Amino acid sequence: QVQLVESGGGSVQAGGSLALSCGASGNIRSSDCMGWFRQAPGKAREGVAALCGISGSTFYTDSVKGRFTASQDNAGNTLVLQMNSLKSEDTGMYYCAGLWYGGRWHDPNRWKFWGQGTQVTVSS
Repeated sequence: QVQLVESGGGSVQAGGSLALSCGASGNIRSSDCMGWFRQAPGKAREGVAALCGISGSTFYTDSVKGRFTASQDNAGNTLVLQMNSLKSEDTGMYYCAGLWYGGRWHDPNRWKFWGQGTQVTVSS
């Protein structure tokens, strides 16, 4: 079993920055992939970023490329999402995901474990 706990959400003006953290505990290895998803009201959950420790591969959805950066500590226990130049369309509940089954990383059905989420609100 794996436990994921997000923190760092909040409210910010457009153009501002926030950093989200996801603490992982349980049966998770530093080589496992971890990801960030978000869900706006009335919309489907979408993949934002994913990072795979063993390969160092990082994936981003097009709308956040150049603005968001995903990183992981050496122990693989904490995943950070640094969000810069935030836009109102970045508003939503952000979820940390763990244990990717493979396939399309941005498909929430390809991930096994989920955190409870942290709210990000960007006002214009």
